[in-house]
Amino acid sequence: MSANAPSLDTPLVLIGHEGRRRVVLHADQAARRAGLAVGMPATKAQALIAGLVMHDADPEADAQALEKLAEWMQRHYSPLVTVQYPDGMVLDITGVAHLFGGEADMLKEMVRKLAAVGCGARIAAAPTYGAAYALSHCVANPTFMLDGGKIADALDLLPVAALRLPADIVVALKKLGFERIGELNATPRAPLALRFGPPIGLRLDQAYGRVSEPFDPIIPPETPHVRRNFAEPIGAAETIARYVGVLVEQLAAALEVKGLGARKLDLICFRVDNHIQAVRVGTSRPIRDVKRLTKLLTDKIDTIDPGFGIETMTLTALIAEPLVYRASATGLGEPEIKDVSGLIDTLSNRIGESQLYRLAPVESDYPERAIRRVTPLAPATGASWPRHWPRPSRLLDPPEQIETVALLPDHPPAAFTWRGLRRRVARADGPERVFGEWWKSETERNAVRDYFQVEDDSGERYWLYRAGDGEDAKTGSQRWFLHGVFA
Repeated sequence: MSANAPSLDTPLVLIGHEGRRRVVLHADQAARRAGLAVGMPATKAQALIAGLVMHDADPEADAQALEKLAEWMQRHYSPLVTVQYPDGMVLDITGVAHLFGGEADMLKEMVRKLAAVGCGARIAAAPTYGAAYALSHCVANPTFMLDGGKIADALDLLPVAALRLPADIVVALKKLGFERIGELNATPRAPLALRFGPPIGLRLDQAYGRVSEPFDPIIPPETPHVRRNFAEPIGAAETIARYVGVLVEQLAAALEVKGLGARKLDLICFRVDNHIQAVRVGTSRPIRDVKRLTKLLTDKIDTIDPGFGIETMTLTALIAEPLVYRASATGLGEPEIKDVSGLIDTLSNRIGESQLYRLAPVESDYPERAIRRVTPLAPATGASWPRHWPRPSRLLDPPEQIETVALLPDHPPAAFTWRGLRRRVARADGPERVFGEWWKSETERNAVRDYFQVEDDSGERYWLYRAGDGEDAKTGSQRWFLHGVFA
């Protein structure tokens, strides 16, 4: 967000032309709270609110920004994304939500990532695109999830404007007394179709799931992709696998021309009933090995429901990067480097990319900050953990408070109670003093921790610390914690 942008509490509107009149095309939340509405003359809006921020609308720039955002969402969340102008998009998250911990966690992550770049969003998940659109505009705050069996109950109470109908039809329906979607759904179709044509019936059927809705996912023009149309729909797993191999060969040839390797592939199957099945696989490094890419995709064929048949298949290298070949060891004294990227790709596509990682050291005196997750093939940074004091193999997050009996501030505890069990200390080493990282927060300016390695009378070894130096209250609470267990 720009430093010159107005605050969220400042009323802001976008002005455009409606014929010869200058009217409000969009109003933010602060402006709506102040009484402004879309369609209001610009002069009236300016007279009602002193200090109103007004900008000329730029629909073309807005559309381009929305398309770029949709491409970003496609790379990160789902291969099936389409733009809903002027202010939304639809994602089909079937089969991908588990990679983010479920639908609820996926929606929260979307909101969090968008907020991090200054973009507010309201997101709803529902069994149909029409229902998701309606709920995101009327119910989500900022997220909402609809159960499949409750779709009618949720839609019946929403305003008719949530049906994605043309504005003139919405105005006419309100004049006839229709306020809620449920009222419209309970009305006989023939009179509505005679007066307004097919849009009302179509939107109702799509929202309630009585008919399928075509989905045309975006494909950025520069993205390498191949397409295969079938004269007769296919459905057998063996047939799908054979054509997956054909598409991979064609895509590999296209990547070779550009000197690229695939990092993320989307296989999209368009069924004859307008439904779409999608498979997404990723790789740890750019590759265009036909055999390996084919195996990654065919391993997921069991997730494809062909329905009454697949009439079109597309394969897209959503993320492609320059492919650099590495020379292997040739017996001249160089150790052979094992390539485990194939195993990593197989595991990450089965359990989720975020579930596969390794641990790397971070330069920090605080033990809980001295480690972070990195991708399995991330290059070494050169950082290492402290060698002068050993660290336990298991850290508790967060550290657990214990009751102790200690003689003097610099002495280790003689005994401690952890999880209801009293343990007598037989041996101890310490203290190792760790100071707070004052540059991170004011509360750590004077903070001190004294760590001790202790062994109880049964031979178990623990890592304890006192929050403070044992004397000055400014250095900590002086309470004791168990932070780790040695193997």
